[in-house]
Amino acid sequence: MTRLLLILLLPLLLNASKILSYNVYDRTDRVDVMITFDTPFDGKIKQSTTPSKIIIKLEDASIESAKTKKLSSKFLNSLSIVPLSGHTQIVALVPLSVKLKASKTADSYGLRLRFTDVVSKKQSNNTTVAQNSLSSSSLPTKQTNDMSQNYYIVIAILLIGIVILFVLKSKMGTPGKPNKSNSWLFKVAQDANGASSDGVAIRFQKNIDDSNSVVMLDFVGQSYLVLMGTNNILLDRFTDNKPITQDDFDNILQNRHQELDDFLKGSDNQEKDPMQIYKEKAASISYTE
Repeated sequence: MTRLLLILLLPLLLNASKILSYNVYDRTDRVDVMITFDTPFDGKIKQSTTPSKIIIKLEDASIESAKTKKLSSKFLNSLSIVPLSGHTQIVALVPLSVKLKASKTADSYGLRLRFTDVVSKKQSNNTTVAQNSLSSSSLPTKQTNDMSQNYYIVIAILLIGIVILFVLKSKMGTPGKPNKSNSWLFKVAQDANGASSDGVAIRFQKNIDDSNSVVMLDFVGQSYLVLMGTNNILLDRFTDNKPITQDDFDNILQNRHQELDDFLKGSDNQEKDPMQIYKEKAASISYTE
């Protein structure tokens, strides 16, 4: 009779996967039991629970002898693996709140039994949901691209405003004062007291004929003798020996009578350009052919 039973069970034993080893990994949030088979395990996994036990039935799986392991984990107290007829039974002593999740590896050579605390898992999920809700309810932060675009817009507006101010200032000048001249003739200078002056004043003036007159101009601490008329020509420039009275001015004109007469007759102007003469006088350079 025994031989007949062995003959009937022999095909099942030949097709059954043998458990080669098992390892227990105790983690802070779970306990994993990894079981390794000699061939891919294709049998069914059945599970039943009691208030203090989880019983796993592995059909078409065998093990040479019973194995027992005790643990001090809060998820698993002890584990027993017992060979039975046609299957292997695994009994796990666990706390009431612990649940089991079984999963095979991709090649079916391994089986993982994971013991976790349902209460702790729910609390962790609730904490994650609360953190996500807090993050979603916080004020939104502007994207970096938006901030960069706003920055460039503000800079552009400031530059445009500065350009407009410079244009208006150059056109309008300072109220109540004439615009400063940057020409070679009227260079900004300082008077004897160190104070700068940019106003032009007419000290003396005398008409030579209907079209021309000689004018003594004061500008930034210097006096300029200018022939004004058909052509405006600088005759001389005074820094120290300035004419003070009308007599001084008349004496200057008397001494330059011949020079004025030559300018008015145009004897020299026929050979020289008036602008060249003007520049030569201003720079006190003698013109030679």
